[in-house]
Amino acid sequence: MTKYKLSAIALALMTSVPAFAASQADSKGFIEDSSADLFLRNAYINRDYYDGREDSTEWGQGVILNFNSGFTQGVVGFGVDAFGQYAVRLDSGRGRARNPGIDFFMVDDNGEVESYVAHGGAALKARFSKTVLSYGDQRPSLPVLSHDNSRLLPEAFTGTMLTSNEIDGLTVHAGRFHAQARKSDSGRDSGKLKSVDVLGGSYQFNDNIRAALYASDVEDVLKRQYVNLNYVRPLSSGDTLTLDFSGYRTNYDSNFEAEAGGSKNRIWSLSANYATGPHDFTLAYQRNSGDAGYEYGFYQSEGWVGDGGTTIWVANSYWSDFNAEDERSWQLGYGLDFSQYGIPGLSYNFAYIRGTDINVGGPDTATEREIFNQFKYVVQSGAAKDLSIRLRSSVLRASNSYAQDGNEVRIFIDFPMNLL
Repeated sequence: MTKYKLSAIALALMTSVPAFAASQADSKGFIEDSSADLFLRNAYINRDYYDGREDSTEWGQGVILNFNSGFTQGVVGFGVDAFGQYAVRLDSGRGRARNPGIDFFMVDDNGEVESYVAHGGAALKARFSKTVLSYGDQRPSLPVLSHDNSRLLPEAFTGTMLTSNEIDGLTVHAGRFHAQARKSDSGRDSGKLKSVDVLGGSYQFNDNIRAALYASDVEDVLKRQYVNLNYVRPLSSGDTLTLDFSGYRTNYDSNFEAEAGGSKNRIWSLSANYATGPHDFTLAYQRNSGDAGYEYGFYQSEGWVGDGGTTIWVANSYWSDFNAEDERSWQLGYGLDFSQYGIPGLSYNFAYIRGTDINVGGPDTATEREIFNQFKYVVQSGAAKDLSIRLRSSVLRASNSYAQDGNEVRIFIDFPMNLL
């Protein structure tokens, strides 16, 4: 990884390469290379709507246990990855949990909010040289299939994934998944996914240039392609300029056009980030075209796409994704690292995004705007080392009845602990 500042999209592409992408020749054994960690998350989200709709609040405590084995020695190594997760509802009753945008705890068939969520899974894996084939329950993080870990518990998908790093700098993914575990429900295929095929890869040309190209086919829903180009230019005195382009091309299947509102969407974003000392400044532009907006995520059990709740790797995605039909949006962003001011671990991020030209089906168009603020603190040492606290707020306003005006507050306390 380059020492220079990277965009969040480029970082996500890098972290999508699994930790086991070493050579099988270096294997020390199933137990010797194993790791285990315990992850605790206390999460709270409140959405205060301004259009008369009842406010939404969910609060819960989650526990996630992960185990990743090493590979047995030999020409072909075998191993297993497993996880177990549990969450208990602390507050989301009295009708305040009926918002799919939060989805900590599912509302059951009787209209009651679930009191807890429990789910576990495992995947078998085999490695030859620098190529790994895995089958079972997995959490893919790819631009066209990205599990949602932005709520209380993460989503999971069941299927097959091939990850190859045979060529230095090149990572290739190919996979097929046939089930989706909803983050708010205990069922193995609570998302009722038919199937999704993914293929693509990313290539690090040098320390400064990285590119990616991916495609997916969600059965009976859509076909999608993604392209990314990231360029980091070091400047004098340690400053950096990062340019990032990301774009999706989506064609909706005929039986999904009614839900999507059309047959195709094209969305792309171009961002520039200038980092100097503890400060970084971002300017981004995002553009939609086609006869529909960019649709992604949620669950096929609810009549939606089912390709993961964070499958929108473009610049202007916060509370709103600024992904409506014909929408154009600008972002001004700022980040501050307090380490140079004597408070290591504390950071602040701000963004103002404005979207225009939204097609609402009439002679007039709509606009929307969002103000985003987030403070994050990571404990640097002691018994609570790596514990993080995130305080996030968004103010969203729209015109012409396009979206629901509201204020959102999120409080997340995450505590990862290495056990093995």
